[in-house]
Amino acid sequence: MVMMPVLDKNGKKKNQLEFSDEVFGKAVNQDVIHQAVVMYRASLRQGTVATKDFSLVHGGGKKPYRQKGTGRARQGSIRAPQFVGGATVFGPQPRDFGYSVPKKIRRAALRESINAKIKAEQIILVDDFKDKFTKTKEFSGILKALQVQGKTLALLDGCDESVKLVSRNIPRFEILRAEDVTAYDIMRNKTLLMTKTAFDKVMDRINK
Repeated sequence: MVMMPVLDKNGKKKNQLEFSDEVFGKAVNQDVIHQAVVMYRASLRQGTVATKDFSLVHGGGKKPYRQKGTGRARQGSIRAPQFVGGATVFGPQPRDFGYSVPKKIRRAALRESINAKIKAEQIILVDDFKDKFTKTKEFSGILKALQVQGKTLALLDGCDESVKLVSRNIPRFEILRAEDVTAYDIMRNKTLLMTKTAFDKVMDRINK
C-alpha cells in the first residue's frame, strides 16, 4: 500500500491518500516515459531550417564559358552546386518533426512520471486553498512552509485565480492545468506541487 500525505497550506499533515501497489507500488517503467518524452520534444522542434536548391538560387543564367576547347570540364551555370554561391544538393528543408504515440502509452507515461516523483519523494500534495492573494510575498510564504525547492511544476486546480498573478515573479516556478500536463512537463521539473483537485483530475485522465 502506497501512502501519500495531504498537507494544508502551513505544511501540516491534514490527511492522506492510499493507493494499492498495482497503481504506484511497482518499479517505474522508464520505457513508456522515454517514448512519451521523445515524442513531446520532437513536437517542439521548429523545423524551419531551409536551403536553396537549383530552382531557388538566383543568377547563373548565362553559360560561364564555351562548351568545348577550353580544356576544362563543361559547365552550364555558375550557380551549379559545385560552385561557391551555388545551389545546395539534398539540403534540409522545412518539415514537421512531430509524430504521435498511442493514447495508451501517453496515459501510462503520465502515470509512471507521477510514480517516479513518488519514488523520489519529489511530489507535494496539498489541500485546495481558497485564499485570494494580492502579493507575491504571501504566496511565497506558503511555498516556504511546504518546503518547495528547486525547479517546480505546480498544478493548482481548485485554488483562487489570483495564484497565477502572484506567482509570475517566482523564479523556476511554473503553473499548468491538470488537463494539459504531460509526462514531459513533470519529468523536466524537480518538484511536483499538486492540489487534491488537480491530483483527482490527473488520475481521471490516467484511468480513462
